[in-house]
Amino acid sequence: MTDLRDSKLVGADIRRKLNHPVVDSDGHMNEALFAVLDFVKQVGGAKIAARYEDMMNNDTTGSSRRAVWVGNSGPASIDRATSMLPRLYRSRLEEAGMDFGIIYGTHALSVLGLNDDEMRPVVYRAMNMLYADMFKDVQDRLTPVALIPMHSPEEAVAELDFAIGELGLKAIVMNAMVSRPAPEVVAEAPHLAKYTMAPTSPAIDVGDSFDPVWAKCVELGVAPSCHNSFRGRGSTHGSPSNYVFNSLGSFGQGGEYFCRALFFGGVPHRFPSLKFSFLEGGAGWGSQLYNTMFEYWGKRNLESLKEYLDPAKLDVDLLVEMFEKWGNDYLTPERIRKAPHQSVNSNLFVPPEEVNDFLPTGVTKPEDIRDIFARNFYFGSEADDRMTAVAFDEKLNHYGLKLNAILGSDIGHWDVPDMTKVMVEAYEMVDDGYITEEDFKAFTFGNVVDMHTGMNPDFFKGTAVESEVAKHMAQSGAMAAE
Repeated sequence: MTDLRDSKLVGADIRRKLNHPVVDSDGHMNEALFAVLDFVKQVGGAKIAARYEDMMNNDTTGSSRRAVWVGNSGPASIDRATSMLPRLYRSRLEEAGMDFGIIYGTHALSVLGLNDDEMRPVVYRAMNMLYADMFKDVQDRLTPVALIPMHSPEEAVAELDFAIGELGLKAIVMNAMVSRPAPEVVAEAPHLAKYTMAPTSPAIDVGDSFDPVWAKCVELGVAPSCHNSFRGRGSTHGSPSNYVFNSLGSFGQGGEYFCRALFFGGVPHRFPSLKFSFLEGGAGWGSQLYNTMFEYWGKRNLESLKEYLDPAKLDVDLLVEMFEKWGNDYLTPERIRKAPHQSVNSNLFVPPEEVNDFLPTGVTKPEDIRDIFARNFYFGSEADDRMTAVAFDEKLNHYGLKLNAILGSDIGHWDVPDMTKVMVEAYEMVDDGYITEEDFKAFTFGNVVDMHTGMNPDFFKGTAVESEVAKHMAQSGAMAAE
């Protein structure tokens, strides 16, 4: 791996090698909190703005108390300023070797977890108004991402209509891991409810109650993105003292949780045109989930359940015969005949149809799994993540599928101390032979274009990459027609 601190290359040098634009699917802004409060006050009034300011100042969660240090010192200071000022960000894209950026909030990631029912709608709306205003002069190169609350379908649909329909924003991120307290504690000891928060998903175990949200996304032409990390109290990433311990793998777990929920909740089956992105966790988990899915399907599809796993079909006589031949003074044929279903997981006598976990997915053959991952799922991967290469490994992935990995720079956060080195780091996968130039084009341009234009053909209209996107769409259409 190149020591980028010693490298004289910058992103612009990499960009000159390429015959295609670079679209960053996940850059970051750092919102000025005084500006956030300006818009919260505008939407909800001075009282709620003061309450929100107090909430931010008194946040005592472990992750917020540990320093994240986003470009606070030395040469990184210019990157901190860049992430706060969209016009400066736009002016530095060429040096970074990028042509267009889709920009997520940073304070937004804490807003996604806001549970206060009075404050949440106000803050979400204020954030979206702030983003629309901040980026209004740089739309040819940058587009901000709207925040969509997912505590209820009605709340989500209302904010989709406002952010996309009224403000004209084009991309969204939603809270795909809504924390809810144990209902028993809420009923018996509501003052303790906050200590029992556990993640729930709007994509599974909710029936079709969130279908109006997915339908609204299709109607408005937006691809839901997930930017959740699984960390904090009650998670496997809950250290109160070690930020790196909590951060490692947490976005991968958050994305994998949402992806599994979507798949087994049947959302891609009911909304086949809807595309989802899972950001900042890489593509390694996506490849593992994709390939493991076939192993589960092979053992737990309905026909296999009927043939091999139905407790009602246990051959008790054979079991008795084997105990008689191979047992001992306590593993006796008499005892096993009296209670043949010893294992607790063999005692559930229900028809296999009632435990067919694949039923909501619409999957009837293994190729259907391939098609859902190819059509609906996109995996945001950072430049320094060499596991991105597994997304493009045709030998490894079932059916030779190349997963839809998309470059997410994470510019604006601590792991990008110099935004001009992102493309240098990303291109190392080509230099080191992990992926091809064609794969790199898909990673930095084709896949993210397919995702957004697949929802909204005009997503890149009026941008600096409009003509190249049009050529790509025409070529893709011609290939699909063959």
